[in-house]
This record gives sequence, structure tokens and C-alpha cells, in this order.
Amino acid sequence: MIRTKKGGHLVVISGPSGVGKSTVIAEVMHQRDNLVFSVSYTTRPPRAGEEDGVNYHFVDKAEFERMIRDELLEYTQYAENYYGTSLADIQAFASQGLDVLLDIEVEGASNVKRKADNAVICVVKLADMENGAYLKKLVYLRSYHGKR
Repeated sequence: MIRTKKGGHLVVISGPSGVGKSTVIAEVMHQRDNLVFSVSYTTRPPRAGEEDGVNYHFVDKAEFERMIRDELLEYTQYAENYYGTSLADIQAFASQGLDVLLDIEVEGASNVKRKADNAVICVVKLADMENGAYLKKLVYLRSYHGKR
């Protein structure tokens, strides 16, 4: 379990590609001063305009497979590439009292919940954009973490 002395929260935004996770994340990050975004690790090559340590931490397959042993909170393999979240990064932020935001797919969110039962999981679905639940999620996240 992830437990911290200063009580940083772990918040996961999850959902299929293209449903608006990035929009939700941008809004939440804009609203919170004590919230940091966890940059995932991947074995895929950088795309045009992506920066190592900003968009992803780009590592080779051997390094990622070494990390799988005991350094990752969660990971998955998609389209022959690995993606994962560093446990040490999460613990370092949380130990400073910072809330940590993750953008991961649904299976990864389930794995996080098993290891960090105090994590807040928000799943964004396409239907949410149509019925107003998207805004409810933002309001929930704001009220959960308080105002700036």
C-alpha cells in the first residue's frame, strides 16, 4: 500500500483514448497548486515534439523490464511497447504532501487501486461529455482537494 506521512493523495484519471482525459487533466492541473502530474515511463520511441521527462520518460525495453521487478506501481504492454508508473516518483511527491495525478488506462487504474486502496479513481467515458458528468468530475476533484 502507498501510505505517506504528509498525506499526499493519489488521483487517477482513466478511460479510453480520445474521451477527453487530457482536457480534464489540464483543467484540474490549472485549478490546483499542490497537484503534480506523474510522467509515465515507456519503451516506445518519442514522437515529434515530445520531450523526455515531460511527455514520457523514454527507456529501452531492457531497462523497463528491469523496472518491472520492483520499481513500478503499475505497467501495461500495448502495441509491443511498455508503459508504466514509477513507484519511487509517486512516493517522492506524496511524501512532500503533494497530490499526484496519473493518466493511465483502465487496467492500470485497477492495478493502482489494488496497491493503493486510498487512490481516487475517475474514469472518463464518452457519454460523460454528453450528460454533464464531466463537469461533476471536475467539481468532485475540486471539492475533494479543497480550493486553492
